[in-house]
Amino acid sequence: MRKTWSGSRVDLHIDLDASKGRRSALEAALRDAIRQGRLATGTLLPSTRGLATELGLSRGTVTAAYDQLTEEGYLTTRPGSGTRVADVPPNTPDSPSAAPMQARPRHDLRPGLPDVSAFPSRAWLAATRRVVADARSVALGAGDPQGRIELRAALADYLGRTRGVVTSPDRIVITSGYYQGLSLLSGVLVRHGAGTVAVEDPSHDVFRSVVQRARLATTPIPVDAHGARVDALTDAVDAVLLTPSHQYPTGVPLHPGRRQAVSAWTRTTGGLIIEDDYDGEYRYDRQPVGALQGIAPDRTVYCGTASKTLGPALRLAWMALPPHLVKPVVDARQQADLYTESLSQLVLADLITTHAYDRHIRATRLRYRRRRELLLARLPGVTGLTAHGVPAGLHTLLTLPADWPPEDEVLSLCARQGLALRGLSELHLDPRGRPGGLLVGFAAPPEHAYRPALDALSGTLRQLVTGPR
Repeated sequence: MRKTWSGSRVDLHIDLDASKGRRSALEAALRDAIRQGRLATGTLLPSTRGLATELGLSRGTVTAAYDQLTEEGYLTTRPGSGTRVADVPPNTPDSPSAAPMQARPRHDLRPGLPDVSAFPSRAWLAATRRVVADARSVALGAGDPQGRIELRAALADYLGRTRGVVTSPDRIVITSGYYQGLSLLSGVLVRHGAGTVAVEDPSHDVFRSVVQRARLATTPIPVDAHGARVDALTDAVDAVLLTPSHQYPTGVPLHPGRRQAVSAWTRTTGGLIIEDDYDGEYRYDRQPVGALQGIAPDRTVYCGTASKTLGPALRLAWMALPPHLVKPVVDARQQADLYTESLSQLVLADLITTHAYDRHIRATRLRYRRRRELLLARLPGVTGLTAHGVPAGLHTLLTLPADWPPEDEVLSLCARQGLALRGLSELHLDPRGRPGGLLVGFAAPPEHAYRPALDALSGTLRQLVTGPR
């Protein structure tokens, strides 16, 4: 006999075995639900009267079952607080197919991650209240494949004001992260006849693979102290993927002369620039460098994200597109997953228009600048390491001396000390003959954990200098 109680404070589907007495069947059903974890520790059960009514049992039967399970330690009863599930570990069978949980590193110095403990919770909650109160049906109704107009309008103003982007709300598309945006764009390029995309070398391997999975060939362009060598671009290249404000991973900005050169290349060949402005808000020695898109708006796709400013879990990103690409990208978005969740879009729009977003970025910019300075202050004690890049972003690249152990050995030693970093080699299209390096993120740890992480890092690296070789 299958029953579900629904008039009480909790809903639970249970099976009452008809071959058993009613009390025994109820005891067994509740016992199984607790053992299997379907009734979690602390769950408040219905009153005996309420459950008896829901299941068509006598109140005495339910009371007796509760008493028996209390005696066995499955339930606890306190006057005035009702009957609750006791602290009983669930008896769940092992699942060999289940993926193991990834342990959080003790010292998280991975690049590209913000300090999510600095998330502006009060401002976000206040904006959420305003959004839900003012536009409840809009926030919870079906979304727009291009993205909420409120957010697109707010971004058009914000990006023009802070990044020098030339765009309008009708040219912006909201995506569920930069990964999805690049994937959609790559598919559109293939359907429009593109075959080759130039990528910086080194560059982010994950995003290279996104382009390659769309069946676009990738050709490398080297990076030096002035950024990507855009003079290597030819008319055989259909698009180039750049990180001009803060090259990933070297940290150098694209030289002004090279900005003009790549703009001339796109005008001459009709090639497309894809600008990944992943952390353009964070420059610490001067005003952030403006977006490359501003000098070639009709031939550049500008890509930005809230992952580095607020948190990657929000899955909010945007593309400012040339007019001829808007409809194809929106169509591709609709076919992929219809639209991005609306409520967070409206909340972010509110944060931008009330300037709470600006205030948050200014606060985190100051915090991250101090962290970067503290990291660099520790390096003189570690002989041979060289830091690269301008004061910007969320990470610093450290190249390893030639007489140090190989990069993979350094990373293994760091991992044994609980340090999560990233190596430089895997970001090259061909790592052979390249110098090893460490990408050290200085943003991810919460404030109280940053200095201990630096202590662990500097202590580990000193072992490589002073320890047995």
